[in-house]
Amino acid sequence: MAIQITSAPCCWGVDDPKNPYLPDWRRVLSEAGTAGYGGLELGPYGYLPLDCNIVQEELDKNNLFIVAGTIFDNLVDPDHLPALEGQARDICRILTGLKKAPAVTGQKQAAPYLVLIDWGHDERDYAAGHPDTAPRLSVDQWKTMIDHIRKLAKIAKTEFGIRAVIHHHAGGYIEFGDELEAVLRDVPESEAGLLLDTGHLFYAKLDPVSLIKKYASRIEYVHFKDVNSEMYNKIMGEHIRFFDGVAKGVMCPLGQGALDYKEIRKALEGINYNGYITVEQERDPRNADGSLEAVTASLQFLKSAGF
Repeated sequence: MAIQITSAPCCWGVDDPKNPYLPDWRRVLSEAGTAGYGGLELGPYGYLPLDCNIVQEELDKNNLFIVAGTIFDNLVDPDHLPALEGQARDICRILTGLKKAPAVTGQKQAAPYLVLIDWGHDERDYAAGHPDTAPRLSVDQWKTMIDHIRKLAKIAKTEFGIRAVIHHHAGGYIEFGDELEAVLRDVPESEAGLLLDTGHLFYAKLDPVSLIKKYASRIEYVHFKDVNSEMYNKIMGEHIRFFDGVAKGVMCPLGQGALDYKEIRKALEGINYNGYITVEQERDPRNADGSLEAVTASLQFLKSAGF
């Protein structure tokens, strides 16, 4: 495998750009560089400035490049489409304005990517990790979400030459096995790829190893996370939002949780995956003082595991 390891601002608790406790974005870039990551994601829309010159200056200071930008928002509501399209253009504009991420030999699609995540529904947030009881979209709502995904992917591709990848996420309407299967059925490979996230698969009671094999032809980008099984089992018995579980420590550094990265590595080797792997550990931003230690430990673990 040819692999490039990167990180993301969520490791510093950056998921909601309106959260008053977020660390300064310059600190995130500085610590990502200090930990030894060559690249980083932009994080949620609105966290990093939209000024390419300002961002590039900080990236250069820390020997970093940007591998992806993310729309982390409600992909279902038809009234929200204009805002989503605006986000797509803003994100892709900065992605194309920055220095290009290095190519990885054998990768299916070149970085950077536009990551599409459905998020922002209370009824699903409280049902994260519960496939048997989580409410589902109606047929018409599902069609609307698929239409939005395809429109955003088209903007990225035709206007900016950026590849869109679909990210399944705990607490959103693309989380469980049937939803993952349906979105890959309804969004053609020619329009968008799959971002496979090991931690969110585990959270949804899915097996990362088997799904790496199953969706080998669609996987274009990978996120690595690990899950504290004791805390996970505890919060599965609570009525709790996904990020409230995160604040309790359900996510942990790689190699310290329930996921078997020896088997995950074998599975990725088996499908001849070449490309980017981004290390993530969602956390409460009020605990960001522990981020540098955690992301350093995750990177050291991956190196020791042969990545």
